[in-house]
Amino acid sequence: MNAVICKAISEMKLVVFNYEGGDRTVEPHCFGVTTAGNPGLRGYQVVGYSSSGEMGWKMFDMSKASSLRILDQTFNGPRSGYNANDKGMRSIECAL
Repeated sequence: MNAVICKAISEMKLVVFNYEGGDRTVEPHCFGVTTAGNPGLRGYQVVGYSSSGEMGWKMFDMSKASSLRILDQTFNGPRSGYNANDKGMRSIECAL
């Protein structure tokens, strides 16, 4: 999973995965280990299921994700509000 996410980040491609009840399409920005010790993806959700009904910036605990795949669709770089020094991460494996 790590290599797939880092490849998507480096190529600025959207990813889709099943998470907490539904599929989510996300612009991946930063992947690493969260302050809670989980594999975490900071991304901007653009489409899909959300328990809050909101799209936007989210931290995903990737130990809860399944069916991860890279889409052909690209995005144009960091979204407004992206912070490369993410305080939610203990360590960063790859990032925009």
